[in-house]
Amino acid sequence: MPHKHNAARRHHIGKMKFKVTNWAEYEAGLRRRGSLTLWITQEALVGWAAPRRKTRGGQRLYSDLAIETTMMLGMVFGLWLRQSEGLLSSVLDMMGLDLPVPDHTTLSRRARTWKTSSGSNDRQQVTDGPIHVLVDSTGLKVYGAGQWLEEKHGTKSRRGWRKVHLAVDADSDEIIAHSLTGQETGDTSQPKPLLDQIDDEIGQFTADGAYDGYPTYDAVLRHSAGAKVVIPPRSNAVEQPNAQASCQRDDHIASMQIDGRLKWQASAGYGKRALVETTMGRYKGVIGQRLRARSFLAQQTEAAIGVAILNRMLACGRPKSVRCQASAGATR
Repeated sequence: MPHKHNAARRHHIGKMKFKVTNWAEYEAGLRRRGSLTLWITQEALVGWAAPRRKTRGGQRLYSDLAIETTMMLGMVFGLWLRQSEGLLSSVLDMMGLDLPVPDHTTLSRRARTWKTSSGSNDRQQVTDGPIHVLVDSTGLKVYGAGQWLEEKHGTKSRRGWRKVHLAVDADSDEIIAHSLTGQETGDTSQPKPLLDQIDDEIGQFTADGAYDGYPTYDAVLRHSAGAKVVIPPRSNAVEQPNAQASCQRDDHIASMQIDGRLKWQASAGYGKRALVETTMGRYKGVIGQRLRARSFLAQQTEAAIGVAILNRMLACGRPKSVRCQASAGATR
């Protein structure tokens, strides 16, 4: 990025400014995000109870829809399972609905086997033509002493993390694919699982240098043969003309060697990748930086519901910004 390569003179570089053009619509959407108004469709009432089991084993009382609704309501308001149970129970009482509410032990158990009630590719916003996919990952804390205890009291404890990998539509900012892995999982192993969740044709795939490698290029081109892959090669990368799917990567290496990294970023459209960083910050700001569930399967459910919450909030209102005239350079 420019501030990294121009550190000595970045205070002379004018800061880009943007203007929101739909303030009234955006403000109304932000208010809707905090609204306590709830409605339950007739289809949800019918599907609240679990379908009758036709195989051996005990009969479940609640459908996956009921589990998802309770957990989603709790995550929106930052509640634990017991408080989520109490909140939904009071809401249903105020609505005059005689529906059973999953208790906290049921929620904890069913989170390990939960499956979404909607299709994985149900998009909030449908676009025509190929899409621009942005991919990145970030860490979510599971357990371990806080930074305060470590710095002030020298506390040593085992620290656990999970990595959430997100694929974002650059045009709509919607999260269209996600996965949760352990902290030791490399980023280059995740493009294929993410791409398997995307049915749309991909026009461009952009990611940071952690995804650099021919397996990523192969996975993208197998999904969409005409896709443009924009990933900065490593500093010691060399061209390999005989390697499969090496053409685009070799072009990036040659372009950087001739024009430099900054010109390559501008010509390749790499700056769009900042949008997925914004999505990561939105996830941690709204959902949180820590996973509450203990088992890995339940953590995957928690991450999936968190993604669904962000997409629904985004559908309520999204700012439309245009770039203003760049300001003059800072005075010396």
